[in-house]
Amino acid sequence: MEDPVSTEPAETQTAQPTLDADVESAIAAVRSDVAKLHGELVRYGLIVWTGGNVSGRVPGADLFVIKPSGVSYDDLTPENMILCDLEGNVVPGTPGSDRSPSSDTAAHAYVYRHMPDVGGVVHTHSTFAVAWAARGEEIPCVITAMADEFGGPIPIGPFAIIGDDSIGRGIVDTLSGHRSRAVLMQNHGPFTIGVNAKDAVKAAVMVEDVARTVHYAREAGPLVPIPQEAIDSLFDRYQNVYGQSQDERR
Repeated sequence: MEDPVSTEPAETQTAQPTLDADVESAIAAVRSDVAKLHGELVRYGLIVWTGGNVSGRVPGADLFVIKPSGVSYDDLTPENMILCDLEGNVVPGTPGSDRSPSSDTAAHAYVYRHMPDVGGVVHTHSTFAVAWAARGEEIPCVITAMADEFGGPIPIGPFAIIGDDSIGRGIVDTLSGHRSRAVLMQNHGPFTIGVNAKDAVKAAVMVEDVARTVHYAREAGPLVPIPQEAIDSLFDRYQNVYGQSQDERR
């Protein structure tokens, strides 16, 4: 969970790193995307106050962009997004480097180091997904939207305390080899991954939607499982046939 205020300012750095033009352009694009995508968390009611975060990997570089800690969503801009290396260290001399990064930075960095195909990571405190996490219970795949998007249940990850890469290890251990792009960290909440930041935000929106629907369904009566072969077929169709091209679908 994000700190309500940032009490430990980042060390002041002035040296500007040397990056080639293509990487500089990629950084600028990811800064813009990540800043804008935080608004989607607000739009869909997935966070409160300054909690939650979006990050995006910089294509062609061992870098990612993440939000500053404890800063109002209304005040987020591309310029105050923070550029980090894959160890979670702030890159000195870059815009935003005078601020402390998100308190979940170590978790995001661990995911990027160990899951090279992941281009975006999102953490929210969305109500129904957190409720499942508080029970330590996976969300069963009982609606076709879950089969489409996640290819099965949304799993529970281990309990882990913020402050080091423990949460990141839990995310990677749980999602490696799993179809789901979402994990409910026990007693904490959802983390989602994607091919880019926008894709990870979409997964975060879908997690809350299915968490709410399945919760209400179970309150009304027994859940009806979907046969595994149908889940497999739905997932394959949605991932490979549905909509436009893969890039446009993301």
